[in-house]
Amino acid sequence: MSLQYTIVPVTPFQQNCSIIWCDETHEAAMVDPGGDIEQLKAKVQTLGLKITKLILTHGHLDHVGGTAPLAAELAVPVIGPHRDDAFWLQGLPEQSQMFGFPRTEAFEPDQWLAEGDVITVGNQSLLVYHTPGHTPGHVVLFSETAKLAFVGDVLFKGGIGRTDFPKGDYQTLIDSIKGKLWLLGNDVTFIPGHGPQSTFGQERASNPFVADEMPLY
Repeated sequence: MSLQYTIVPVTPFQQNCSIIWCDETHEAAMVDPGGDIEQLKAKVQTLGLKITKLILTHGHLDHVGGTAPLAAELAVPVIGPHRDDAFWLQGLPEQSQMFGFPRTEAFEPDQWLAEGDVITVGNQSLLVYHTPGHTPGHVVLFSETAKLAFVGDVLFKGGIGRTDFPKGDYQTLIDSIKGKLWLLGNDVTFIPGHGPQSTFGQERASNPFVADEMPLY
């Protein structure tokens, strides 16, 4: 058995919504359903999956915009992000206006996440890491068995998340990446919130923001 995933880019920002599932039970979750919910539902139906929860890495509109209507329609709980992003979720109507998106109402998740929490998807487990910097309540989800991490807007192939939003902090973000993500292993593949996937080892070797002296074997 293993954790499977597929990526569906949504919203004008091409945000990577990940549909993840346990191939043994076909129970599934959506990570960051930012919008285009008809497209997401169609993909789930094509794959023959049963969504049991929606998981949020942080509170920015392009990651959470489709969450409340999807949760209501599918009758599933919303899990995450960390409580420190509550102000972003409460400010969704203002975010909508700022980015020219359709109005999105404020909401609160059914469960906030904290460092060390474990989320189950069927027989698979995701470990939660609190990774502030891009936003104060950002979390990363890690599957040890699949060597796979869903990192939202913390890290990108060749880049890192912006830190010029309210309560963002550059050094805090660098510390989250180097102090938490790198410890998970160079062989971990990560799915960022935007753009192509990469590995932690590749970014340690070549990412201009967070590369180190590690030799890449």
